[in-house]
Amino acid sequence: MKTVLITGSARGIGAATAALFADSGYNVVINYNTSEAEASLLCETLRAKGHNAIAVKADVSNRDESEFLFEEAKKAFGGIDVLVNNAGIAQQKLFTDITVQDYDRMFNCNVKSVFNCCQCALPYMIHNKNGRIINISSMWGIVGASCEVHYSASKAAVIGMTKALAREVAPSGITVNCIAPGVIDTPMNKGFDEETINTLKDETPVGRIGSPEEIAKAVLFFAEEGSGFITGQVLGVDGGFI
Repeated sequence: MKTVLITGSARGIGAATAALFADSGYNVVINYNTSEAEASLLCETLRAKGHNAIAVKADVSNRDESEFLFEEAKKAFGGIDVLVNNAGIAQQKLFTDITVQDYDRMFNCNVKSVFNCCQCALPYMIHNKNGRIINISSMWGIVGASCEVHYSASKAAVIGMTKALAREVAPSGITVNCIAPGVIDTPMNKGFDEETINTLKDETPVGRIGSPEEIAKAVLFFAEEGSGFITGQVLGVDGGFI
């Protein structure tokens, strides 16, 4: 049985991905930093359905905590076959109002976390000559968003890392791909008022916002054997927004 580790998987896209992978026969490592109650509930729910799951607290922007997360996963399941780098934050601010602290926090959470977890996962994958890494970026990492410059830049960095790492580890049987979600119904977007949400729906050609489950299905596609000849790619799941 293969094992998936999903960072930031207590809620939203991460939680939906954890549930789908569990239902698909994977051991699941749920990672959280602050959302302990949600992570524990998700873990209990999956176990109640007969699935193998653990929940591990770790701030994946911190190297020591990232290494602890992977050690706990190794103790429970032996190693990580699929890594989903989902943890991240967003912030809306005028560029001239972004502080150095805002910028550093954004890149630590959204980019350094991917670096940390990829380095922790790769030794096991390289040894096995097989592995899947799926990074969650954003459509704003492709086209940029006004008042989200640091967020857009961080998500663009994730795309760059995906493409470069894919070339480096492909000879070891490892694929690295990226999902660029559009506007998704997640806690991250709960801060938008109804008018903004309606505007975003109108700007999305399919006429609605997406669900976490729709992103999870795209992640599962990249994790399965049938996608083994696909690497270094960015899949937009955005309802035609871009």
